[in-house]
Amino acid sequence: MNIQPEKIISTLKGVPTKEELTDMLTEQVLDITFDKLNGDERTMKCTLVPAFLPKATKEDTLSQTKVRNLEDRIVVVWMVEGDHRGWRSMRYDRIKKVAIDNSWGDGLE
Repeated sequence: MNIQPEKIISTLKGVPTKEELTDMLTEQVLDITFDKLNGDERTMKCTLVPAFLPKATKEDTLSQTKVRNLEDRIVVVWMVEGDHRGWRSMRYDRIKKVAIDNSWGDGLE
């Protein structure tokens, strides 16, 4: 039996698989808690709901869906709040918790 590492991580940590997470991000704003590479814990309000995202450009490669999906271990998201709004990334295996943030609506308001 060949179990993918992502499924093991998902099961052990109680978080969605990367594919499930991507699907959730395209429908709503999430609070994702993860460990940064320096060991600090961070919770980020983020999404991939099209209404929140800036228009894709050649200069901003992360705005292009095909570029965001190139790396299997990395999750690229749009951070929706604070002074540091913009494209951010995190390693999937460092995600600790995922929660729906209902305070943002669907991005259409």
